[in-house]
Amino acid sequence: MPKSKLIPYLEILFAVVVWGGTFIATKIALQEVSPATIVWLRFAMGLVILGIAVFARKQFALPEKNEWLYFALLGFLGVTFHQWLQATGLQTAKATTTAWIVATAPVFIAILGWLALKEKLNGLQIIGILVASFGVLLIVSKGNITALFTGEEGTFGDFLILASSLNWAVYTILSRKELAKHPATRMMFFVMLLGWLTTNIWIFGFGPGLSEIKNLTSSGWNAMFVLGILGSGLAYIAYYDALQAIPASQIGVFFNIEPLITAALASVLINEAITIVSLIGGAIIIFGVWLVNKK
Repeated sequence: MPKSKLIPYLEILFAVVVWGGTFIATKIALQEVSPATIVWLRFAMGLVILGIAVFARKQFALPEKNEWLYFALLGFLGVTFHQWLQATGLQTAKATTTAWIVATAPVFIAILGWLALKEKLNGLQIIGILVASFGVLLIVSKGNITALFTGEEGTFGDFLILASSLNWAVYTILSRKELAKHPATRMMFFVMLLGWLTTNIWIFGFGPGLSEIKNLTSSGWNAMFVLGILGSGLAYIAYYDALQAIPASQIGVFFNIEPLITAALASVLINEAITIVSLIGGAIIIFGVWLVNKK
């Protein structure tokens, strides 16, 4: 493969590995600071990286007046609310479980496309939705689905993570129109900027302010650098660059390996056991997502 064609594949692989590791980094950071501090710091760092990229690529231009409110909505959904759901959920949900649940986002995108955009769902896609849903239930219940209904299995965090997957689907559908008008890095910069400004209301109005930052040890700062510089900065740039060169169907294959990366890293870094149930449930989810995306 020519070097010019190899680079986009390396970029999407980089993004997937980084995002697979962010769930573990969040779990590590949560041992020292609250979700509000994590989200505020993470996207402050990400903004710097994206801002440098926008100016370096000479893409900076202010949105039109009628776009600011729309970008603010995207920022709230894609940054503030989404990360609140995930960071709060990860206080009780396992990193590996989180990664598998997040992998169901294409299922929610298909359902919302059917409900809101009148996109058709064929029989195979409906089967895929049911299959992926069964996989999630299997993982969250640790193989005992009836225990979910008695409260013996499943944490509140698991349900927050599931809500984050639905929220990301909403954000993705709302983003489609604007992505056709702007370079992806510039749009992401303004979305992140407005989302980060909203997190200021959270951290200073209802949260701890900046008082927790002093609690971060070297381990905590390393986790924050992974989340901010890599996860919310470089990985976004790499992802959108790859998206311009690689068909979306091929990119979807890379995202199917993200939960496996999370599981492998979680077993090494935070001692989360890799169970047969999670692997079986994960395989079922991937198969269901594949059916949903199959043309």
